Amino acid sequence: MAAAVREKSLSFYNIHTGEKLRAVYWADGRYIEDGLVEIDYILRDHRRGEVHAIDRRLLDLLFDLHGLLDTRQPFHVISGYRSPATNRMLRAKSGGVAERSLHLVGRAIDIRVPGRKLAALRQAAMQLSRGGVGYYPRSDFVHVDTGPVRYW
Repeated sequence: MAAAVREKSLSFYNIHTGEKLRAVYWADGRYIEDGLVEIDYILRDHRRGEVHAIDRRLLDLLFDLHGLLDTRQPFHVISGYRSPATNRMLRAKSGGVAERSLHLVGRAIDIRVPGRKLAALRQAAMQLSRGGVGYYPRSDFVHVDTGPVRYW
């Protein structure tokens, strides 16, 4: 039987701002507000400076994903929360941006992990089967979200 997890933490590197964070967001059976606030900030819309609460289920998914990948490397963040204005701008530039993206409500993140192949990151996310997984090898990231289970 596996030992119970006493603490959950996540590490991020925001590729746009250069910010790094390791935050404990859950301990002793409850979410830790200070850690959640720090994570919300690093995953903000860096273009507009807007901060939004990140879905706790997404954080738990990332925690489990990190464990499956068996790495100490931080998630490199391409996109976390997106404001409506940023999403409209990105949609105008690219056909791959959804109008009702889960990024708009803090339920999606685009990531890569140093030292892990993108295909391995995608496979691990699909193995969790807890939301959407998008594979973007040309742009060098994997999208994960807490929406319905689906793959593209």
